[in-house]
Amino acid sequence: MDKALNVTQPPNPFHAGELEAQARAGAGDVAAWAGGFIRDHMPAQHRDFYTSLPFLVMAGTDTAGQTWVTLVDGAEGFITSPNAKSLSLDTHVAPTDPLAAAFEAGTDIGVVGIELHSRRRNRFSGHIRKTTAGYGIGIRQTFGNCPQYIHERSWRRVAAAPKPARHSATLRSAQIRQISRADTLFIGSGHQKGADVPSRGYDASHRGGAPGFVHVASPTRLAIPDYSGNNFFNTIGNILTDERVGLVFVDFETGSLLHVSGRAHVNWRPENSHDPAAWRMIEVDIDAVVERPNALSLRWSGGITSTRALQVLRREEETPEITSFYLGAMDGKPLPPFKAGQHLPVEVDIEGQYIPVSRSYSLSGASDASGHYRLSIKREPQGQVSRLLHDTLKAGDTLRVGKPSGDFTRPVSERPLFLVSAGVGLTPMVAMLHETLAQQPDRPVCYIHGTRNRRHHALRNEVAALIASAPNARQLRYFSDPAPSDRLGHDYDHHGRITAAELLTLDGATEADFMLCGPAAMIGSLRQQLEASGIAPGRIHFETFGPTQPAAAKAPPAV
Repeated sequence: MDKALNVTQPPNPFHAGELEAQARAGAGDVAAWAGGFIRDHMPAQHRDFYTSLPFLVMAGTDTAGQTWVTLVDGAEGFITSPNAKSLSLDTHVAPTDPLAAAFEAGTDIGVVGIELHSRRRNRFSGHIRKTTAGYGIGIRQTFGNCPQYIHERSWRRVAAAPKPARHSATLRSAQIRQISRADTLFIGSGHQKGADVPSRGYDASHRGGAPGFVHVASPTRLAIPDYSGNNFFNTIGNILTDERVGLVFVDFETGSLLHVSGRAHVNWRPENSHDPAAWRMIEVDIDAVVERPNALSLRWSGGITSTRALQVLRREEETPEITSFYLGAMDGKPLPPFKAGQHLPVEVDIEGQYIPVSRSYSLSGASDASGHYRLSIKREPQGQVSRLLHDTLKAGDTLRVGKPSGDFTRPVSERPLFLVSAGVGLTPMVAMLHETLAQQPDRPVCYIHGTRNRRHHALRNEVAALIASAPNARQLRYFSDPAPSDRLGHDYDHHGRITAAELLTLDGATEADFMLCGPAAMIGSLRQQLEASGIAPGRIHFETFGPTQPAAAKAPPAV
């Protein structure tokens, strides 16, 4: 029988609109596990993240009641964090910024911090006020985000040379062309009704896709596809309670900003959608447009076109759902190195779509592998790209990829390392197991994996051989639904699912670094319970996949 920790369930972090959106989308009881991700303060790694950024994305309402989104930049180190519940900004926004007056007066805001070069992002809501040096921000709710749909870009600074802003009530032809080429936007929304609870406030969120993923239906109407995500439904939940939204499109080459304010509604079952991968559409009626040429002192390079063709050396079916693809260079040039835990962006062409579709998959092989990458990919029933790769990609074919990236990498210390995964979450953990045994052979490592049964246990022989070769390594295997032929003590060690209580009984657990990867509900629960038991948040590192959209919600798009 599973042991249980005496953990107090955190208060529901969602307001009525978010709960309604989750219910309509069939997401289940998100609040039951989301407490492991949503906090009222910034962990140390989030504070370090924000203070390293060259810009922040902010959403709020101006003094006339219209919602806007803007980017705020500053000199190197302009963001500091006096404590876990506040940030200070040593900068000023220009008077042409549509939120300038609101920031001067003090207002609630939503913020997303994003590293386009590493694809990492975190979000929070709070209150901004004017200070002598610039602005101070108090934190209300904060949580991390997955890197899906973020296009990698590197940045540089230039001398700021902003030009006069241009105002209009509709989109001009040049602005329509910009939106039609964009692969990134930021959307802002708010919820200001009801009691003064943490879920009340504003949200700034990133949206990304292939160039042209935002459809310009007319000079006064946009359609934004809503893809599968973390199932929090912050933006859509806000729209259900307050139709006002703001958008901002960034011209990454010039630093120009195109701000749009309007009213939105959610089309839950879009017919004849311009994007068959979308589960819903956010349709925006435009009220006002502000274009600010050269507004930022930042410029970006890179993006979805920075790819290289690799050849499929071979493919191996690991389980009925997971296949490994081995990729090698076609031009004789070495492959860029990677750290265990990083992912590889891939780009494919989908029949019937005029623009490529990109996804990122964790590298599952050894980081010192000679001359090849390995991706172990699960075929998702509603996954456009994973189905295409499983069904059509064979040895000798080519695949367009970007450079390895991501910061879900193992901490290098002498502490024991616990690699905890479920399902296809094992992919970065197997890479970390290879890397740790090669680079730190004396470090204690515990590899803990949960899956259905032996038939669905991917890479099991490889892991067993690694564990057998290392005196400081051990593994624990959890089968949730063992087959009659599966042998306890031989094929698996525990019947059931991984629990924090059992992890904490293992030797070295109280001093260990924990790496967690699996479904969001599992990771949220484990993280919350490990912290409640006294494990420092800085020693718990995680990455999630899913939860995916319920399969019954919509038929998967054809590939």
